[in-house]
Amino acid sequence: MAYSGTTEAIESLAAEIGENIYIDVAKWHLYLRDAHLHTLLAERFYPMLTDSKIDESKVTETLRNIPVKLGGGKRELPLSDLLPSSVQSNLVEILEEYQRKL
Repeated sequence: MAYSGTTEAIESLAAEIGENIYIDVAKWHLYLRDAHLHTLLAERFYPMLTDSKIDESKVTETLRNIPVKLGGGKRELPLSDLLPSSVQSNLVEILEEYQRKL
């Protein structure tokens, strides 16, 4: 996979995350593209993809450091608390696959 620049690579990663990763609220799936979190995640993960090996602990730590406001800002939870474990594992797989293609 050849990208003409970092912006294009981040946009491609954001699209992949946005289409496949979701927040689970009462068994309702809110995909990260719809929650407008996919680009933020891609921007956070892209440097990791180019600098080091992706592992689940780094992904979890990054997700823990992204606050998501709920109820109009009445509450705030880390993104890691809103992703089911299987979805978080899928995110790691997506990142590893993306890294292999760089």
